[in-house]
Amino acid sequence: MSFEFALTTLRRHQASMRKTALAVALASLALPGMACAVDTDGPIAASRVTVTGDQMRQLDIAPARAKSFAISKSAIGQIAFNEDASTAVLSPFSGRVTRLLKKIGEDVKRGEPLFEIDSPEVAQAQTDFISTLQALEKSKSQLNLTKRTLDRQLSLMSDKATAMRDVDQARNDHAAAESDTATATGAVQAARNKLRVIFGRDGAEIERIERERIVNPLITINAPIDGTVVNRKIGPGQFVRADAAEPLYSISDLSVMWLKAYVPESDIAHIRNGQELQVKVSAFPDQVFTARITSVGASSDQQTRRIVVRSEIDNPGKVLKADMFATFRIATGEPKTGPMVPVTSIIRDGDAASVWVECEPRVFERRKVMLGGETNGQVQIVSGLNPGERVVGRGAIFVDNEVK
Repeated sequence: MSFEFALTTLRRHQASMRKTALAVALASLALPGMACAVDTDGPIAASRVTVTGDQMRQLDIAPARAKSFAISKSAIGQIAFNEDASTAVLSPFSGRVTRLLKKIGEDVKRGEPLFEIDSPEVAQAQTDFISTLQALEKSKSQLNLTKRTLDRQLSLMSDKATAMRDVDQARNDHAAAESDTATATGAVQAARNKLRVIFGRDGAEIERIERERIVNPLITINAPIDGTVVNRKIGPGQFVRADAAEPLYSISDLSVMWLKAYVPESDIAHIRNGQELQVKVSAFPDQVFTARITSVGASSDQQTRRIVVRSEIDNPGKVLKADMFATFRIATGEPKTGPMVPVTSIIRDGDAASVWVECEPRVFERRKVMLGGETNGQVQIVSGLNPGERVVGRGAIFVDNEVK
């Protein structure tokens, strides 16, 4: 029994020596940039994958590059219309809508008609203008008559053929006619100015009314700025009031949008005007937008303890829409140097992220990492990876499927 026990002990010792020698040999064969645990027991074994030569040719493997990046924090926000380039369109007159000339989503230029209304107020203003024109013509005719009468009385007075009383009466009549003409001229100018407010700077319609003396109760409401129709609250036949509180049309320039970010109070000390933000929206998960802070809110929300920070964000192709949910990152510290890997290297599982690191030829190990910012298809690795370690780029998802 003592001989068999000694033999068993010797065999176990020899097996342990062979296992240690094998581990040392594997470690000595590891290529530069390959760093993995040698022990194949326990949970590490479940995080390793060995691929075939054919599979290897389908993978892109490259070392993590060291690059300087700023320490940043993330927060949430919302895309909104640029209120500095947006306007609400109201009708200055009450009336009934006869035509809608622009639809939601259509681009408009300043001065283009949006809708047409039949307005009694517009008709009354034109009627008043025509009346003042007629009154001016009548006063001018009376002025000419009194002028001829005065000239005749003065001629008779020179021949001593009329009384001074008749000459004085002619003078008084002529002075009254001059005063009436001046008053009528002022009334015409006031009525013309009123129509100019109605029809805008275009005087063609005013000249038509003055020439034809025909009232046209229809008037078009024009776009005050260049932009896109983003809202419309009227329909054909609807009666609109000049004192309506709700805008009939809304126009906004969509080339630049706002990002309304909600930043925690603890991070507001790092926020200042002019800072750049990296913005992502769920509709375009692989695209990063750049925004620049334009203003920081003056108060904090009592419920969420967050402060509104407004930024301007370029909107090429008008892909960003108002009220889209957005997340962004902003630098909160001095730049530090760390590894960066392609976006395709990242394997996401809920809030966790990992990459596949090559530790031996055709052998890869899953490594949990903490992500930083993202720019130009590269992701910052805050922790969990060292510069120079070789990671799988294209094909990382297939390596991950081998474990599952």
